[in-house]
Amino acid sequence: MRRFILIAALVMGFVATATAQNYAVVDSEKIFKSIDAYNQALKQLDELAEKYQAEVDAKFEKVENLYNAYMQRKATLSQSAQKANEDNIIKLEEEATKFQESIFGTDGELMKKRLELIQPIQKKVFAAIEEYAKQKGYDMIIDVAQNATMLYYAPKADKTTELIAILKAE
Repeated sequence: MRRFILIAALVMGFVATATAQNYAVVDSEKIFKSIDAYNQALKQLDELAEKYQAEVDAKFEKVENLYNAYMQRKATLSQSAQKANEDNIIKLEEEATKFQESIFGTDGELMKKRLELIQPIQKKVFAAIEEYAKQKGYDMIIDVAQNATMLYYAPKADKTTELIAILKAE
């Protein structure tokens, strides 16, 4: 019986050792927000987005004003004049929509600028995380920023502050 208990304990110890992983938790959002260049890039993107949004709004306002003016005088216009006005309004609306997509779409100017400004910072942070993990011997780094599936982690596993210090030292 003792032998069985000893063997069972050894097997459980081996299984626990084999399945145990060395991991750490970081909050990438907190790391990014600690980097001045990132915050400046976000500010620049916000300002650019506001500028672009004002331009988009102006284009759609022009379409709306043209439509309202058309609706007020529609009854006095001939059939061909009505058609010409409607075609013009539709054309301007399509142009405004295309402009909006060229700015805010997935391949738009704002996304390109975002990649230009943010991607180098992301690469630096992710490289620091990878280097940190290798130096400390972590098998896995888990990002808890905006992660709804992370139900629990021990605070001692959170290495966010250490990574911020490493990035600030560079």
